Amino acid sequence: MVKIQSPRGMRDILPHETPNWQFLEQRIATWLHSYGYNEIRFPLLESTDLFKRSIGEVTDIVEKEMFSFEDRGGDSLTLRPEGTAGSVRAGLQHDLLFNKIQRLWYSGPMFRYERPQEGRYRQFHQVGVEAFGMPGPDIDAELIIMSARLWERLGVTQHVSLQINSLGSTQARAKYRESLVAYLTQHYEQLDADSQRRLERNPLRVLDSKAETMRDIVAGAPNFVDFLDEESAQHFARLRQLLDAAGVPYVVNTRLVRGLDYYGKTVFEWVTDKLGAQSAVCAGGRYDGLVEQLGGRATPAVGMALGMERVLLLLEKCQALPGISTIDCYVIGVGDEAQQTALLVADQLRTAFPHHAIVLDCGSGGMKAKFRRADASMATLALIIGEQEALDGTISVKYLREQREQQIVARGKLIETVRAELASKKTVSFPPDR
Repeated sequence: MVKIQSPRGMRDILPHETPNWQFLEQRIATWLHSYGYNEIRFPLLESTDLFKRSIGEVTDIVEKEMFSFEDRGGDSLTLRPEGTAGSVRAGLQHDLLFNKIQRLWYSGPMFRYERPQEGRYRQFHQVGVEAFGMPGPDIDAELIIMSARLWERLGVTQHVSLQINSLGSTQARAKYRESLVAYLTQHYEQLDADSQRRLERNPLRVLDSKAETMRDIVAGAPNFVDFLDEESAQHFARLRQLLDAAGVPYVVNTRLVRGLDYYGKTVFEWVTDKLGAQSAVCAGGRYDGLVEQLGGRATPAVGMALGMERVLLLLEKCQALPGISTIDCYVIGVGDEAQQTALLVADQLRTAFPHHAIVLDCGSGGMKAKFRRADASMATLALIIGEQEALDGTISVKYLREQREQQIVARGKLIETVRAELASKKTVSFPPDR
Protein backbone atom coordinates (compact mmCIF):
# COMPACT_ATOMS: atom_id res chain seq x y z
CA MET A 1 0.00 0.00 0.00
CA VAL A 2 1.34 3.44 -0.98
CA LYS A 3 1.82 5.75 1.98
CA ILE A 4 -0.16 8.98 1.89
CA GLN A 5 2.18 11.95 2.17
CA SER A 6 1.69 15.68 2.56
CA PRO A 7 1.12 17.60 -0.69
CA ARG A 8 4.23 18.85 -2.46
CA GLY A 9 5.44 22.11 -0.99
CA MET A 10 3.45 21.67 2.22
CA ARG A 11 5.40 20.35 5.16
CA ASP A 12 4.88 19.12 8.67
CA ILE A 13 6.51 21.06 11.47
CA LEU A 14 7.78 18.28 13.71
CA PRO A 15 8.11 18.24 17.51
CA HIS A 16 11.87 18.88 17.46
CA GLU A 17 11.24 22.04 15.38
CA THR A 18 8.29 23.54 17.24
CA PRO A 19 10.30 24.96 20.18
CA ASN A 20 12.08 27.28 17.74
CA TRP A 21 8.74 28.31 16.23
CA GLN A 22 7.35 28.99 19.70
CA PHE A 23 10.44 31.01 20.59
CA LEU A 24 10.06 33.23 17.51
CA GLU A 25 6.27 33.53 17.77
CA GLN A 26 6.49 34.62 21.38
CA ARG A 27 9.28 37.12 20.74
CA ILE A 28 7.24 38.60 17.89
CA ALA A 29 4.04 38.82 19.96
CA THR A 30 5.94 40.62 22.72
CA TRP A 31 7.61 42.96 20.21
CA LEU A 32 4.28 43.92 18.61
CA HIS A 33 2.58 44.37 21.99
CA SER A 34 5.33 46.81 22.99
CA TYR A 35 4.39 49.04 20.01
CA GLY A 36 0.66 48.96 20.75
CA TYR A 37 -0.44 46.67 17.90
CA ASN A 38 -3.57 44.55 18.40
CA GLU A 39 -4.03 41.08 16.93
CA ILE A 40 -6.72 40.37 14.34
CA ARG A 41 -7.62 36.91 13.02
CA PHE A 42 -9.45 36.31 9.75
CA PRO A 43 -10.35 33.27 7.61
CA LEU A 44 -7.97 31.19 5.54
CA LEU A 45 -10.51 31.40 2.70
CA GLU A 46 -11.60 34.61 1.01
CA SER A 47 -13.50 35.52 -2.13
CA THR A 48 -11.20 35.18 -5.15
CA ASP A 49 -12.35 38.62 -6.31
CA LEU A 50 -10.80 40.19 -3.19
CA PHE A 51 -7.30 39.27 -4.35
CA LYS A 52 -7.91 40.08 -8.02
CA ARG A 53 -9.08 43.56 -7.07
CA SER A 54 -6.34 44.21 -4.52
CA ILE A 55 -3.18 42.41 -5.61
CA GLY A 56 -3.76 43.03 -9.32
CA GLU A 57 -4.74 40.60 -12.06
CA VAL A 58 -1.40 40.98 -13.87
CA THR A 59 0.75 39.66 -11.03
CA ASP A 60 2.42 36.29 -10.62
CA ILE A 61 0.31 35.66 -7.52
CA VAL A 62 -3.05 36.05 -9.26
CA GLU A 63 -2.01 34.63 -12.62
CA LYS A 64 0.02 31.61 -11.45
CA GLU A 65 0.10 31.07 -7.72
CA MET A 66 -3.34 31.20 -6.12
CA PHE A 67 -5.13 28.09 -4.86
CA SER A 68 -8.67 28.85 -6.06
CA PHE A 69 -11.76 26.68 -6.43
CA GLU A 70 -15.55 26.87 -6.69
CA ASP A 71 -17.54 25.86 -3.64
CA ARG A 72 -20.81 23.94 -3.82
CA GLY A 73 -22.73 27.18 -4.21
CA GLY A 74 -20.70 28.18 -7.27
CA ASP A 75 -18.71 30.92 -5.52
CA SER A 76 -15.00 31.21 -6.30
CA LEU A 77 -12.89 31.02 -3.14
CA THR A 78 -9.12 31.30 -2.66
CA LEU A 79 -6.78 30.19 0.10
CA ARG A 80 -5.26 33.50 1.18
CA PRO A 81 -1.91 34.20 -0.56
CA GLU A 82 -1.20 37.25 1.65
CA GLY A 83 -2.80 39.08 4.57
CA THR A 84 -3.19 42.76 3.70
CA ALA A 85 -6.29 42.30 1.52
CA GLY A 86 -7.97 40.22 4.23
CA SER A 87 -7.17 42.88 6.83
CA VAL A 88 -8.77 45.58 4.70
CA ARG A 89 -11.81 43.41 3.97
CA ALA A 90 -12.27 42.67 7.69
CA GLY A 91 -11.77 46.34 8.55
CA LEU A 92 -14.43 47.43 6.07
CA GLN A 93 -16.87 44.68 7.02
CA HIS A 94 -16.68 45.56 10.73
CA ASP A 95 -16.30 49.34 10.39
CA LEU A 96 -12.82 49.46 11.89
CA LEU A 97 -11.17 51.89 9.48
CA PHE A 98 -12.95 55.10 8.48
CA ASN A 99 -11.83 58.12 10.49
CA LYS A 100 -10.02 55.80 12.91
CA ILE A 101 -6.45 54.92 13.70
CA GLN A 102 -5.80 51.20 13.84
CA ARG A 103 -2.60 49.30 14.49
CA LEU A 104 -3.24 45.63 13.68
CA TRP A 105 -1.20 42.47 13.35
CA TYR A 106 -1.94 38.89 12.30
CA SER A 107 -0.10 35.64 11.83
CA GLY A 108 -0.72 32.29 10.22
CA PRO A 109 -0.45 30.20 7.07
CA MET A 110 -0.61 31.64 3.55
CA PHE A 111 -0.74 29.67 0.30
CA ARG A 112 0.95 30.18 -3.06
CA TYR A 113 1.53 27.66 -5.82
CA GLU A 114 5.21 28.19 -6.57
CA ARG A 115 8.32 26.06 -6.88
CA PRO A 116 9.27 24.79 -3.41
CA GLN A 117 12.79 25.69 -2.32
CA GLU A 118 14.75 26.24 0.87
CA GLY A 119 12.69 28.41 3.18
CA ARG A 120 9.83 28.77 0.67
CA TYR A 121 6.85 26.45 0.59
CA ARG A 122 3.38 26.39 -0.93
CA GLN A 123 1.99 26.66 2.55
CA PHE A 124 4.09 29.18 4.41
CA HIS A 125 3.62 31.34 7.49
CA GLN A 126 3.62 35.10 7.74
CA VAL A 127 3.35 37.72 10.42
CA GLY A 128 1.79 40.90 9.05
CA VAL A 129 1.54 44.39 10.53
CA GLU A 130 -0.99 46.93 9.18
CA ALA A 131 -1.46 50.55 10.30
CA PHE A 132 -4.51 52.55 9.13
CA GLY A 133 -5.49 56.20 9.35
CA MET A 134 -2.02 57.82 9.47
CA PRO A 135 -0.89 59.58 6.26
CA GLY A 136 2.54 60.89 7.25
CA PRO A 137 6.04 59.45 6.94
CA ASP A 138 6.23 59.09 10.74
CA ILE A 139 4.23 55.83 10.73
CA ASP A 140 6.32 54.56 7.78
CA ALA A 141 9.41 55.28 9.87
CA GLU A 142 7.92 53.60 12.94
CA LEU A 143 7.29 50.37 11.00
CA ILE A 144 10.81 50.33 9.61
CA ILE A 145 12.43 51.24 12.94
CA MET A 146 10.38 48.65 14.84
CA SER A 147 11.47 45.98 12.36
CA ALA A 148 15.07 47.05 12.96
CA ARG A 149 14.48 46.60 16.68
CA LEU A 150 13.16 43.08 16.07
CA TRP A 151 16.43 42.12 14.36
CA GLU A 152 18.25 43.49 17.42
CA ARG A 153 16.10 41.39 19.75
CA LEU A 154 16.79 38.31 17.64
CA GLY A 155 20.52 38.98 17.40
CA VAL A 156 20.80 39.18 13.60
CA THR A 157 21.17 42.92 12.96
CA GLN A 158 24.56 42.48 11.29
CA HIS A 159 23.12 39.94 8.84
CA VAL A 160 20.26 42.04 7.39
CA SER A 161 20.19 45.29 5.45
CA LEU A 162 17.42 47.70 4.54
CA GLN A 163 16.45 48.85 1.04
CA ILE A 164 13.89 51.64 0.55
CA ASN A 165 12.25 53.42 -2.39
CA SER A 166 9.29 55.63 -3.20
CA LEU A 167 6.80 54.75 -5.94
CA GLY A 168 5.16 58.19 -5.76
CA SER A 169 1.54 59.08 -6.42
CA THR A 170 -0.78 57.49 -8.96
CA GLN A 171 -0.12 60.39 -11.32
CA ALA A 172 3.65 60.11 -10.89
CA ARG A 173 3.51 56.38 -11.61
CA ALA A 174 1.48 57.06 -14.77
CA LYS A 175 4.21 59.40 -16.06
CA TYR A 176 6.89 56.92 -15.11
CA ARG A 177 4.97 54.15 -16.83
CA GLU A 178 5.01 56.07 -20.13
CA SER A 179 8.77 56.51 -19.95
CA LEU A 180 9.33 52.89 -18.91
CA VAL A 181 7.16 51.54 -21.74
CA ALA A 182 9.09 53.63 -24.27
CA TYR A 183 12.40 52.30 -22.92
CA LEU A 184 11.30 48.65 -22.78
CA THR A 185 9.76 48.81 -26.25
CA GLN A 186 13.19 49.74 -27.61
CA HIS A 187 14.51 46.49 -26.09
CA TYR A 188 11.46 44.33 -26.82
CA GLU A 189 13.35 41.53 -28.55
CA GLN A 190 15.66 41.16 -25.55
CA LEU A 191 12.81 40.80 -23.04
CA ASP A 192 11.93 37.34 -21.77
CA ALA A 193 8.41 36.01 -22.37
CA ASP A 194 7.05 37.11 -18.97
CA SER A 195 8.38 40.63 -19.42
CA GLN A 196 6.94 40.91 -22.93
CA ARG A 197 3.53 39.95 -21.57
CA ARG A 198 3.84 42.34 -18.62
CA LEU A 199 4.90 45.19 -20.90
CA GLU A 200 1.44 45.25 -22.45
CA ARG A 201 -0.59 45.03 -19.23
CA ASN A 202 1.56 46.08 -16.25
CA PRO A 203 5.07 47.25 -17.24
CA LEU A 204 6.16 48.10 -13.69
CA ARG A 205 6.18 44.36 -13.03
CA VAL A 206 9.13 44.08 -15.43
CA LEU A 207 11.29 45.80 -12.81
CA ASP A 208 10.46 42.95 -10.44
CA SER A 209 11.85 40.33 -12.83
CA LYS A 210 14.29 37.90 -11.22
CA ALA A 211 15.47 36.49 -14.58
CA GLU A 212 19.24 36.70 -15.02
CA THR A 213 18.81 37.70 -18.69
CA MET A 214 16.82 40.76 -17.62
CA ARG A 215 19.39 42.16 -15.20
CA ASP A 216 21.09 44.64 -17.59
CA ILE A 217 17.80 45.81 -19.08
CA VAL A 218 16.30 46.46 -15.67
CA ALA A 219 19.47 48.26 -14.59
CA GLY A 220 19.18 50.66 -17.53
CA ALA A 221 15.52 51.52 -16.98
CA PRO A 222 14.44 55.06 -15.99
CA ASN A 223 14.55 55.88 -12.27
CA PHE A 224 11.43 56.42 -10.18
CA VAL A 225 13.16 59.23 -8.31
CA ASP A 226 13.21 61.39 -11.44
CA PHE A 227 9.40 61.19 -11.72
CA LEU A 228 8.31 61.70 -8.11
CA ASP A 229 5.66 64.33 -7.47
CA GLU A 230 6.55 67.01 -4.93
CA GLU A 231 4.45 65.59 -2.10
CA SER A 232 5.91 62.09 -2.50
CA ALA A 233 9.43 63.50 -2.74
CA GLN A 234 8.91 65.44 0.52
CA HIS A 235 7.36 62.36 2.15
CA PHE A 236 10.38 60.26 1.14
CA ALA A 237 12.88 62.92 2.24
CA ARG A 238 11.23 63.15 5.67
CA LEU A 239 11.23 59.36 5.99
CA ARG A 240 14.97 59.31 5.35
CA GLN A 241 15.49 62.06 7.94
CA LEU A 242 13.60 60.02 10.55
CA LEU A 243 15.56 56.87 9.77
CA ASP A 244 18.83 58.81 9.96
CA ALA A 245 17.80 60.27 13.33
CA ALA A 246 17.03 56.77 14.62
CA GLY A 247 20.38 55.45 13.40
CA VAL A 248 18.82 52.91 11.02
CA PRO A 249 21.09 52.48 7.96
CA TYR A 250 19.50 51.97 4.54
CA VAL A 251 20.17 51.96 0.81
CA VAL A 252 17.86 53.70 -1.68
CA ASN A 253 17.10 51.07 -4.32
CA THR A 254 15.30 52.81 -7.20
CA ARG A 255 14.45 49.42 -8.76
CA LEU A 256 12.49 48.26 -5.71
CA VAL A 257 8.81 48.03 -6.69
CA ARG A 258 7.46 45.10 -4.61
CA GLY A 259 5.32 42.33 -6.10
CA LEU A 260 1.81 43.69 -5.48
CA ASP A 261 -0.09 46.39 -7.36
CA TYR A 262 -1.52 48.25 -4.38
CA TYR A 263 1.72 49.89 -3.21
CA GLY A 264 2.42 53.64 -3.61
CA LYS A 265 4.93 56.05 -2.05
CA THR A 266 7.10 54.19 0.50
CA VAL A 267 8.23 50.62 -0.18
CA PHE A 268 10.97 48.74 1.67
CA GLU A 269 12.63 45.35 2.03
CA TRP A 270 14.96 43.81 4.59
CA VAL A 271 17.35 41.49 2.77
CA THR A 272 20.14 39.13 3.76
CA ASP A 273 23.01 37.41 1.97
CA LYS A 274 22.60 34.30 4.14
CA LEU A 275 19.73 32.70 2.20
CA GLY A 276 20.86 32.66 -1.42
CA ALA A 277 18.97 34.33 -4.25
CA GLN A 278 15.71 34.59 -2.30
CA SER A 279 17.10 37.23 0.03
CA ALA A 280 14.06 39.11 1.41
CA VAL A 281 12.99 38.27 4.97
CA CYS A 282 10.63 41.20 5.60
CA ALA A 283 9.01 43.70 3.26
CA GLY A 284 6.24 46.25 3.10
CA GLY A 285 5.12 49.69 2.10
CA ARG A 286 2.32 52.22 1.86
CA TYR A 287 -1.00 51.41 0.15
CA ASP A 288 -3.16 54.52 0.60
CA GLY A 289 -5.54 53.63 -2.25
CA LEU A 290 -6.43 50.05 -1.34
CA VAL A 291 -9.27 50.69 1.12
CA GLU A 292 -11.07 52.88 -1.43
CA GLN A 293 -10.28 50.38 -4.19
CA LEU A 294 -12.11 47.70 -2.17
CA GLY A 295 -15.21 49.82 -1.63
CA GLY A 296 -14.37 51.87 1.46
CA ARG A 297 -13.69 55.57 1.90
CA ALA A 298 -10.17 56.85 1.32
CA THR A 299 -7.94 55.71 4.19
CA PRO A 300 -4.15 56.04 4.43
CA ALA A 301 -2.45 52.75 5.23
CA VAL A 302 0.97 51.15 5.48
CA GLY A 303 2.07 47.63 6.40
CA MET A 304 4.73 44.97 6.29
CA ALA A 305 5.04 41.20 6.54
CA LEU A 306 7.81 38.81 7.45
CA GLY A 307 8.10 35.17 6.47
CA MET A 308 8.45 32.90 9.48
CA GLU A 309 10.24 30.12 7.61
CA ARG A 310 12.73 32.61 6.17
CA VAL A 311 13.42 34.25 9.52
CA LEU A 312 13.86 30.89 11.27
CA LEU A 313 16.26 29.76 8.56
CA LEU A 314 18.19 33.01 9.01
CA LEU A 315 18.35 32.50 12.78
CA GLU A 316 19.58 28.94 12.25
CA LYS A 317 22.29 29.97 9.78
CA CYS A 318 23.41 32.77 12.10
CA GLN A 319 23.36 30.40 15.11
CA ALA A 320 20.96 32.81 16.82
CA LEU A 321 18.45 30.24 18.08
CA PRO A 322 18.59 29.77 21.85
CA GLY A 323 18.89 25.98 22.00
CA ILE A 324 15.77 25.65 24.10
CA SER A 325 15.43 22.65 26.37
CA THR A 326 11.78 21.64 26.27
CA ILE A 327 11.78 19.26 29.26
CA ASP A 328 13.10 20.34 32.65
CA CYS A 329 12.21 17.47 35.01
CA TYR A 330 11.36 13.87 34.26
CA VAL A 331 9.63 12.25 37.25
CA ILE A 332 9.94 8.46 37.65
CA GLY A 333 8.03 6.26 40.06
CA VAL A 334 8.91 2.58 40.49
CA GLY A 335 6.17 0.50 42.08
CA ASP A 336 2.51 1.27 42.78
CA GLU A 337 3.07 3.39 45.88
CA ALA A 338 6.00 5.25 44.31
CA GLN A 339 4.05 5.86 41.09
CA GLN A 340 1.24 7.45 43.08
CA THR A 341 3.75 9.65 44.89
CA ALA A 342 5.43 10.54 41.57
CA LEU A 343 2.06 11.65 40.18
CA LEU A 344 1.57 14.01 43.13
CA VAL A 345 5.17 15.29 42.96
CA ALA A 346 4.90 16.08 39.25
CA ASP A 347 1.69 18.03 39.86
CA GLN A 348 3.32 19.89 42.75
CA LEU A 349 6.24 20.89 40.52
CA ARG A 350 3.94 22.14 37.74
CA THR A 351 2.19 24.36 40.29
CA ALA A 352 5.50 25.72 41.55
CA PHE A 353 7.04 26.16 38.08
CA PRO A 354 4.15 26.90 35.68
CA HIS A 355 6.47 27.98 32.85
CA HIS A 356 8.61 24.85 32.90
CA ALA A 357 7.94 21.40 31.47
CA ILE A 358 7.54 18.56 33.94
CA VAL A 359 7.00 15.07 32.50
CA LEU A 360 5.72 12.09 34.47
CA ASP A 361 6.97 8.72 33.27
CA CYS A 362 3.99 6.57 32.31
CA GLY A 363 3.86 3.11 30.85
CA SER A 364 5.32 -0.30 31.61
CA GLY A 365 8.91 -1.40 31.94
CA GLY A 366 11.58 -1.63 34.56
CA MET A 367 14.06 0.94 35.77
CA LYS A 368 16.30 0.62 32.68
CA ALA A 369 13.40 1.30 30.34
CA LYS A 370 12.31 4.29 32.42
CA PHE A 371 15.84 5.74 32.38
CA ARG A 372 16.03 5.28 28.61
CA ARG A 373 12.78 7.26 28.25
CA ALA A 374 14.11 9.94 30.62
CA ASP A 375 17.34 10.28 28.65
CA ALA A 376 15.52 10.33 25.31
CA SER A 377 13.31 13.19 26.56
CA MET A 378 16.43 15.42 26.79
CA ALA A 379 15.30 16.47 30.26
CA THR A 380 17.70 18.27 32.57
CA LEU A 381 16.81 16.35 35.74
CA ALA A 382 15.40 12.91 36.48
CA LEU A 383 13.53 12.77 39.80
CA ILE A 384 13.33 9.17 40.96
CA ILE A 385 10.98 7.73 43.55
CA GLY A 386 11.48 4.06 44.30
CA GLU A 387 9.97 1.95 47.07
CA GLN A 388 12.58 3.12 49.60
CA GLU A 389 12.17 6.81 48.66
CA ALA A 390 8.39 6.47 48.96
CA LEU A 391 8.82 5.12 52.50
CA ASP A 392 11.51 7.66 53.51
CA GLY A 393 9.81 10.71 52.00
CA THR A 394 12.84 11.38 49.82
CA ILE A 395 13.57 11.79 46.11
CA SER A 396 16.70 10.91 44.15
CA VAL A 397 17.86 13.67 41.79
CA LYS A 398 19.85 12.46 38.77
CA TYR A 399 21.58 14.98 36.47
CA LEU A 400 21.00 13.78 32.92
CA ARG A 401 23.00 16.42 31.06
CA GLU A 402 25.94 16.82 33.45
CA GLN A 403 28.61 14.63 35.01
CA ARG A 404 27.48 15.09 38.62
CA GLU A 405 26.77 12.67 41.39
CA GLN A 406 23.18 11.74 42.06
CA GLN A 407 21.81 13.25 45.28
CA ILE A 408 18.96 12.45 47.62
CA VAL A 409 16.73 15.25 48.92
CA ALA A 410 13.75 15.33 51.26
CA ARG A 411 10.41 15.90 49.56
CA GLY A 412 9.98 19.09 51.57
CA LYS A 413 13.24 20.44 50.04
CA LEU A 414 12.45 19.41 46.44
CA ILE A 415 11.00 22.75 45.28
CA GLU A 416 14.00 24.62 46.64
CA THR A 417 16.42 22.17 44.99
CA VAL A 418 14.70 22.26 41.60
CA ARG A 419 14.45 26.06 41.68
CA ALA A 420 18.20 26.34 42.18
CA GLU A 421 18.91 23.90 39.34
CA LEU A 422 16.57 25.64 36.89
CA ALA A 423 18.02 29.05 37.76
CA SER A 424 21.50 27.78 36.85
CA LYS A 425 20.46 26.37 33.46
CA LYS A 426 22.00 28.02 30.42
CA THR A 427 18.88 27.39 28.38
CA VAL A 428 15.43 27.79 29.78
CA SER A 429 11.94 26.87 28.81
CA PHE A 430 9.24 29.39 28.03
CA PRO A 431 7.33 31.79 28.99
CA PRO A 432 7.50 34.52 26.40
CA ASP A 433 9.48 37.62 27.32
CA ARG A 434 6.33 39.74 27.63
